[in-house]
Amino acid sequence: MKFLKSAIALLLTTFLGAFFMQNSNAAEFKITSTSFVDGQTLPKEQIHSHFGCTGENTSPDLKWEGAPKGTKSFALIVHDPDAPRPTGWYHWIVLNIPADVTSLKKGQQINSPMMQIKNDFGGVTYGGACPPKGHGVHHYNFTIYALESAGLIPSPGSTPDSVERQVKKHALASATITALYGRE
Repeated sequence: MKFLKSAIALLLTTFLGAFFMQNSNAAEFKITSTSFVDGQTLPKEQIHSHFGCTGENTSPDLKWEGAPKGTKSFALIVHDPDAPRPTGWYHWIVLNIPADVTSLKKGQQINSPMMQIKNDFGGVTYGGACPPKGHGVHHYNFTIYALESAGLIPSPGSTPDSVERQVKKHALASATITALYGRE
């Protein structure tokens, strides 16, 4: 019985130690932007230029740091959870960002090995904020995921929410900044 208690204690200590080590690394992982301020309104540059919106539809600059050990690639997902659909609205998905890349410049072209996935506007580029008129202020979450996989290849025809689920299965950590935008 004493041996069993010792074995259980060792397993718990190992598991909890690994859990807290991963979470302490995740606490250091963060994303920032000089294009907008976390928790503030998106500027005109990041607003869509169609569907009644008159922005510039330019992706913001983003920078991340503090990825946990074992990160082999990154994925970026820009999502509006306030959109009037069950899955919200996906504005931009970039996969297979190499582990040594820790930023994207404003309006940056996305080249191989990185790949963009079709967003909910039907394009494979950044799609700026453009919520329905009178729908209130929406939250635009810019989330970077540190992945334990060097690359993800979604199945043809994958939906943005299914790609996000795949990303989350391979995530070691994530970091989010949120911008706001609404139309009267």
